[in-house]
Amino acid sequence: MRLLDPARLTAGLPTRDDLGTAARNAWALTFGDGVSPARRTASDLLRAGPHRDLHRFGPAPATDARPILLVPPLAVPTSCYDLRPGQSLAADLLGRGHAPYLLDYGTMTAADRDLGFESWFDDIVPDAVRHVSDLHGGGGVDLVGWSLGGTISLLTAAAHADLPIRSVTAIGTPIDYTRIPVISPLRVIGRYTTERPLTAVTRILGGLPAPVVQAAYRVTAPHRELLKPWFVARNLTNTESLARMEAIDRFMAEMPGYPARLFHQMCSRLILGNDLAAGRFHLGGSTVELGDIAVPVLAVGGTTDVIAPAAAVAPVTEILTGSPLVRFEAVPGSHLGLVAGPQAHATTWSILHEFLDEVPAAPTSPDDTRRAHDESALAVVPS
Repeated sequence: MRLLDPARLTAGLPTRDDLGTAARNAWALTFGDGVSPARRTASDLLRAGPHRDLHRFGPAPATDARPILLVPPLAVPTSCYDLRPGQSLAADLLGRGHAPYLLDYGTMTAADRDLGFESWFDDIVPDAVRHVSDLHGGGGVDLVGWSLGGTISLLTAAAHADLPIRSVTAIGTPIDYTRIPVISPLRVIGRYTTERPLTAVTRILGGLPAPVVQAAYRVTAPHRELLKPWFVARNLTNTESLARMEAIDRFMAEMPGYPARLFHQMCSRLILGNDLAAGRFHLGGSTVELGDIAVPVLAVGGTTDVIAPAAAVAPVTEILTGSPLVRFEAVPGSHLGLVAGPQAHATTWSILHEFLDEVPAAPTSPDDTRRAHDESALAVVPS
């Protein structure tokens, strides 16, 4: 009988291969170019313009391929839709036979201080929608926007009923800002000071500088920053986990800034005024009514999202009174994780594909869309 079993003595100890992997990863993180350099889905720049570069992923699609315009938020790199292999909504849409397009606003400088929300929903996004529609024989375009990109997409559909928009998907887009705990202190202070303390510096600088935006995003996940050294140490042999960490770090480092006017509108109308929860957006002497949206809408909220909690997204079902179909889904995920997390393919992306299948290819009126959806629902009811 053996008193000592060598296998038991060595159980749990790193193997030679593990040590080699750990050494390579430690070197790559410290002195090299990282464990996994950025890899993007192939795309072509179709046209360039001030804050409106339009890209198409993949080769030229068939005219009848479903065009989907990815609308990014402000102050966020467009890589949110194409973070890395396996975490790319753009690649997923392309792989399913759709024709994904992407707007890129580029960087913001002091010269852009006067750009506001209306610059996007009255000009930049409508211009892109018309161009993409023309590329597909005048067909409808599905808008997909994450975070503030969802807000811009909703406002565009509400303000321009004549646009060839087939549907709108808003991912992690808050409607009721009173349900976002992380900004509660700002709202309390704002009751007495209005938005002026928040926007005074941006008026001088012409906007909110990129380093401030990057720091603010990191503040929303302090545990990640504090525990990062421990995470790296624990995962030195797990290249995939380190690659995901690198992709997020790279994403945050590329965040641009906000134009002064738009940041002022965010503070006064969204955070403090909570306009969207009332179903409208006040802008100077005009008002955009969200009830005017006449196309199907999908909204997805994250149950672990601190920037736009699911509870802040859910009221979308109450305010889009003119839409023929409004669907809300709550899924696990952080703010970025909703659209680009490793599990997004099984949650957000899957729901998006189901929704796109529900939306008729070319609805001619809201009544047609309601009728098609009702017929689809009846088709799955047992007789």
